[in-house]
This record gives sequence, structure tokens and C-alpha cells, in this order.
Amino acid sequence: MWPFHTELASFASGKDSPSDFLESCIACIKEHEPEVGAFVHMDLDAAREAAARSSARWKDGKPLSKIDGMPVGIKDIVETIDMPTQMGSPLYQGWQSGRDAATVAALREAGAVIVGKTVTTEFAATFPGGTRNPWDKTRTPGGSSSGSAAAVAAGMLPAALGTQVVGSIIRPASFCGCVGFKPSVGAINRGGSHDAFSQSCDGVLAASLEDAWHFCWVIAQRAGGDPGYPGLAGPETCPNARQPLTLAVLETAGWELASASAKAAFEAVTEQLRDAGVAIVSASNNYVVEEVEREIDKARSITDRVNAWEARWPLNTYRSKNASGLSKIMLDRLALAESMRIEDYRRALIERSRARAGYAKLAGLADAAITLSATGAAPVGLASTGNPIFAVAGSMLGIPAISLPVMEDEGLPLGLQLMGFEQQDAPLFAIAVWMRDSLAERKV
Repeated sequence: MWPFHTELASFASGKDSPSDFLESCIACIKEHEPEVGAFVHMDLDAAREAAARSSARWKDGKPLSKIDGMPVGIKDIVETIDMPTQMGSPLYQGWQSGRDAATVAALREAGAVIVGKTVTTEFAATFPGGTRNPWDKTRTPGGSSSGSAAAVAAGMLPAALGTQVVGSIIRPASFCGCVGFKPSVGAINRGGSHDAFSQSCDGVLAASLEDAWHFCWVIAQRAGGDPGYPGLAGPETCPNARQPLTLAVLETAGWELASASAKAAFEAVTEQLRDAGVAIVSASNNYVVEEVEREIDKARSITDRVNAWEARWPLNTYRSKNASGLSKIMLDRLALAESMRIEDYRRALIERSRARAGYAKLAGLADAAITLSATGAAPVGLASTGNPIFAVAGSMLGIPAISLPVMEDEGLPLGLQLMGFEQQDAPLFAIAVWMRDSLAERKV
């Protein structure tokens, strides 16, 4: 992977330039993209022109932001004025909206170099798009931000836009061994992003925590959050490391499904954190954590019902126009939606609100929660993007979550997931920076 933030001093001194950095990324794309398949569309000529403008700004000492010149990818569920937005569906083959999404417009304003559109599953849901995991081409990269995770992991890009409704950032970050940041719901403006569910949020797959923070921070500064939300708040530079006093271990409904080696890796990390002086609480020794575990145990059921109802439109209109253009997975989701009544949806929202209120009680007990990002290493095969069971709780709760690539399973990447509290994204980053550095020192 190619962290971008480490190059800023070289750009400022003239030792290196965004154009040179882009060419390194393009060389990597030419080497790995034929086998990985992370992109559905690229415009390298436009990227080179944008990098040249960025290089001139750095030479004049007038960069627009800390990501001025950063080569980035845009998940193909998000609108771009100069490239098709096809949403992983034949129904949108070649479709262009004629505008940039709020995130894309903000990235351009900050000087980012947009290389292309990255593969998404069908409508950012479940049906895979064919991307392969750079670590093992026989395995899935996860989804739905498949191409974004794979591009970063392969070194093609330092960062790429992702979105998450269930597990679409945290899971592929775990499988591909990169940083995944799912902000609090509403923290990043989703205008022009087509997975507009009530749990959905835009985030990032990145080569480093610093790149992830800078990427999302510049977007929030220029586009804000969703209407009615304050937007991602915090310093311009990635928050400084802060050691937590207490962390809550959440097994979630995924623990029974996790591989033995994934559990062992997580328990080893937990022991390392204890050795570093962090108090660890869990359901076995704290009734608040026990209560939270009971509430989030239903996260997948609640989320499936909420998402099904919220997808009723436009799936019903797509079916009317061209049912053969929808996968069986999408038709099954629509069938679930049409079997529901509005009262079923309202009941699911009440359950979700109760779970969120219960989780909020943890804020008085712990600085953050930790769990696995996935059940284990990326599964073999491309017919599925893997089980999102460990990521779904954070999505349902609407909280910020970060996947750190600090563990392994089967010799392949496995993420440690940090879960914070709603609209408290910067404090979670400070803990993540400390944890990354602390675990690296202890050679976990």
C-alpha cells in the first residue's frame, strides 16, 4: 500500500510531486488491475492533468488541502459528472447523471486526483461484481466496496470512497488488509450516493489512518454532513494518539461463527491491550456490556427488515421495467419488502432506537468497544462477499467504526474493529492511532 500523508513533506520541498506519485500508482494499476479487477472505469489522462495542476500548486506553496494530489477511486454507487455511474447493475449500463455527488465535488475542490470508478456489488448490496482479493486471487475482497478495498490493498490508490449499510467498508477492509473507516451516520453528505438507506453512510478505505482521516475531513469541510447533521468534526490533521482507560469487548452475534484462529488472534490482542494498562470489560464481568450484547444480537434481523422496506422503491419500478436486469438476491429483497406492512418497519425502527439507547450507556463505562471486523480470513470463491455479521452492529447503531489491519488468519489479513459513539468520530480515531502504534510495538 502507498500511504499518501508520508509524501507531503517531499511535495512541499520539491523532492517529489503528485505527478510522480500518480505515476507510481498507475504503474501498480498496470501490474495488478488485469488480475484484480478493481475498476469499472478509468480516465488516466484526466488524472494526469489533475496531478499536474496539483504539482504546480505544491511548487508554488499553495496546496488546497492535505489530500491535494491524492489519487483516489470513487465507488460506482456514487455519481461522477465525467464518468458513468453504473451501480453494479446492467440496468444502469453507461448511465451518467450529469453531476458530481457531494463527496466527489468536495474531493475535487480539495485537489484530489480522481483516477476512476471502483467496482461495487449490485446496488451496493450483496450480488458480487467479480473483483478478486489482491492477497489471494481465488478469494473475495468483500463487499460492497469491493473495488475500493482491493485497489488500496494492491497499492493502486492510497484511498478510495466506500459506503456502508451493513458491512460494506469494515468487512472488505478486514479481508484486504487496509484501514476502513465508517463514520457516524450523517457525518458525510450522501447527496448523489445511491445507497440512500437510513443506516447508510459514506466513508473510506485507505492505506493509513492519516489518509482516512484527511480524506473524510476535507469532504466534511466542503460538503458537510447529511442535511440536519453537524458533519464530521475534529482537527484538520489526524487526531493524536490517546490511550484509552477502558475498552469494552463485544463478541456480537458473530462470535459463534468466527474461526478458531480469528478468535485466538483477537484474544491475543486483548491480552496485549491489558498488558499496556487498558482495563477490559465484557459481558462476563459487566452487566451494561451484557445488556448491550443482548440488544446488538438482533442487529442483522433489524437491519434486514429496515433495509428491505427502504429498498421497496426503486426495486419495484426496476422490476416493472426489466425484472431480468435484477439478480435473484434483489428480487428476494423486494419480495421481503412486499411481504411487510408499514407497521413491521415501524417496529424495526423502535427496536433499533432501543438498541442505540442501550449502546449509548457504554459511553459512561468505556472509551470505545472492540470486536472482530470479520469472522476470519476472506472466504475462497467469488460468488459471495462473505458474512457481514461483525460489521452489522455498528451500522445498526449509527456509530463510527474503524477496521485496523493488525491481525492475521490463515496467513491473510484480519481486521480489529473499533466502535465509538455517535458523532464522536475524532475521539475514536485518537484511540485507533494509539492502538495501531501500541500493537505494532508489541508485534501482534
